[in-house]
Formats: sequence, structure tokens, C-alpha cells
Amino acid sequence: MFGTDGVRGVANRGLTPELAMALGRALGGRLERGARVMIGRDTRRSGPMLEGALAAGLVSAGADAVLLGVLPTPAVAELTAAGGAAAGAVISASHNPFADNGIKLFGPDGFKLADAEEAAVEAALEEDGERPVGGDLGTVAHDPDGRDRYIATIHERCPVDLSGLHLVVDCAHGATVVTAPEVLEARGARVTAIGVAPDGVNINEGCGSTHLDLVAATVREVGADMGLAFDGDGDRVLAVDRTGATVDGDQILAICALDLRRRGLLAGDAVVTTTMTNLGFRRAMAGAGIEVRWTDVGDRYVLAEMKRGGFVLGGEQSGHLIDLSHGPSGDGLAAALHLLSALVATGEDLGPAAAIVQRLPQKLVNIVVERKSDLPQADGTWAAVRECEAALGEDGRVVVRASGTESLVRVMVEAPTVEECESWCTRIADVVRSELGGAIP
Repeated sequence: MFGTDGVRGVANRGLTPELAMALGRALGGRLERGARVMIGRDTRRSGPMLEGALAAGLVSAGADAVLLGVLPTPAVAELTAAGGAAAGAVISASHNPFADNGIKLFGPDGFKLADAEEAAVEAALEEDGERPVGGDLGTVAHDPDGRDRYIATIHERCPVDLSGLHLVVDCAHGATVVTAPEVLEARGARVTAIGVAPDGVNINEGCGSTHLDLVAATVREVGADMGLAFDGDGDRVLAVDRTGATVDGDQILAICALDLRRRGLLAGDAVVTTTMTNLGFRRAMAGAGIEVRWTDVGDRYVLAEMKRGGFVLGGEQSGHLIDLSHGPSGDGLAAALHLLSALVATGEDLGPAAAIVQRLPQKLVNIVVERKSDLPQADGTWAAVRECEAALGEDGRVVVRASGTESLVRVMVEAPTVEECESWCTRIADVVRSELGGAIP
């Protein structure tokens, strides 16, 4: 049930109120009576429905639900840890289309639940458990001040002066509408805000970190210094420079790593990233004397390696950056402030700073499939992968993986030329489609 980022599905079909209530009961049943669980959500129309169901399940098990309303995922993680709550939950499908929704769970330290803990919650779904009555039932309370506490923490940890900078900020009609423009303006920036009119169905629609054309066009139109684009739940950020050129998570991570290295704050002189990270990033870090640790795709795996090795910085090409000095989870706003702080310190524009990473041509194809669980046994696919690896040698890479949150298989190829990327991606994708039953969307 739990993928790489919690439980996801089409709201009211795959992810029903009944399932949300059952998850609340399963989680609450594993906590002490009266334990508090912080709940936040993004702006999807289905959010209040699932919020009510999850809270009902918690109360039914004797836990107390504290409703934070619309808040970014990292804010809920931060408030869970800072407020002494027993757990946290976010109702969001992040960058997915608005019809989807999800539930991700956090422990009392603000970190996402480990695989074993998620498995225990899932196992508890099959049990009815104790049903307290009377005064032993849990309670539901609203916390209207959570947003302000999170914003105060952000200001304390990221006190950069942005005076003189003109920023375009795309909130994707998502959870960062209640935080990002206000925080950046308070730090002195002139902000042109877009994607700040959520109506329950427009989250991520043609905007945000998955659709950078809008922020790029707006930057050029208003003559801004750069643009920042968040995803629906605010744990990711991507950027564009003053010309509208994309600056991806690899480049942002590199700028932040070099900044921490200059300040003597990059623990272990290492950074953690995933197999999807461009080879150009590894080469840039090697040139700076920074070790790169690789993990499977998913911020939980990045975080696990960071904690295991005592590292402070990690992230993904998607813009999901984790800086443990800024909080227990990926935080798009904190990452944006770190990026801006690094640029202010060096006096560089974003474009030249991002050029530290010379990206190899990279092609990513998402294939909608019927049987993604059959990928490990797809012999023809892996034969095509081995053929590609032999042809590219050390000058390229191929990664084939099933999505942890959608019915997709992702094929990524890096090669010396765009033509080679296109050719190998097409060949491998055709085999995936024939073996697993699917089509390229």
C-alpha cells in the first residue's frame, strides 16, 4: 500500500474516506491513548474529505487529531517534531494531478516513517483493535497558529537579505501559497507571485515545478532576476534564470553543496543523491573535492543514507532537497532560501552559478503500464538495458525503474549526444511497453 511517498490513489476511488479512516485507526491504535497527531493538507478539493476521515479514525482509536489546515509538507514535519506530537500526517499527492491524493506519515522526530513502521501500520489495517468509548475517545482540535510558527522558524534559520532581487514565485496553486510569497517578501525581495489562486482543482495545472514554461515566460515578461517554482505540497523547488533557462535540482544541489563547503559546514565533504542524478553533477562535485553518495530513487532513501553517514545535504533532480540543518524533511522554501543565500554570498547570477554542472544529454520517458510489478522479471527489458550499457560504457547511463507512486515505468538514458539518448530511450521503452502492457503518455 505504501509507495516511496506514502499512500496515493485517485481520491474517493483508490484512496477512499473509508481507507483514510482505517489508516487513522491503524496509526492511532499504535500510539499511547491521548497522543497528538498533527494533520496538514494541500489545496485539493478532496483534502477536507480525507482530513475528516483520517481524524475520525484517529479519534476512534483514542488519539487526538490536531488540524493544521493548508500547509506545506515540510511545515507539518517541522511542527510535529517541534511540538512534541506523537506523529504527523500530510494529505497530499504532491506533484500529481488534482484528482489524485495521498497520505504520508511522519514519526515524532518529523522524519517520514521507516519502511518497517509503515508495514506495521498496514498490518494493523486488518485488525479491528480496541474501540474506546466515552471519555477515552480522542479529540479533534484546530491549530490556527501553526503556519506562523513554521514561518518564524524559517526566518530564524534562513536570515538572508534579499533586498534588490526581483523574484517570480510560482506556488502551483498549492500549499506554498500560504508561506512562500510572504516569507520572500519579508526577506526584502520584490515578488511577482503566480499560481496563487487555488480553487481545489487547479493544483499543478500548467504551473509549478512540473510545468516550468509559465514561470520562465513570466520571468522574461517582467524582467525578473530569476524564478522559483514549487510543487503542490511544497517539498520541491526548481528554478529558472533571468533568461528563463531551467535550473534543475542537480544544479541547485550543487550550488548549495559548494556554499556549505565554502563555509565549512558540509559534513563529511559529501552529498547524497539518487541514481537519476545527471553524471554532470558527479563530475562537478568530483572537481570540487566533494564525494557523491548514490541511493535508489526516493527522498526516503536519500534521507536514510544521510542519517546513516552523518551527512547534512542531499536531494533529487526533481528539486526535492534535504538540508538537515534546516529541518527533518525536504523543504522547497528552505532550499530556495539556501540557493538565494549562496548567490547573495558570491554575488553571482543564477545562470553562471548553475553552469558548474555541465549536464550530459538526458532523456526520461514515462510509460503507463498495466503490470509494473512484473518489471523485475521482464527479461527482454533487461536485455535491452544491458545492450545499452555495453554501447555507452563510461560515457553514459541507463536507469529503468517502476514509479513508487504511479502506474508508470520510467526509462532514463544519459549519453554523449541527444540522438543516442532518443534512440536508446525509444528502443527500451518499446520493449517495456510490449512486455508490461502499456503506452507512452
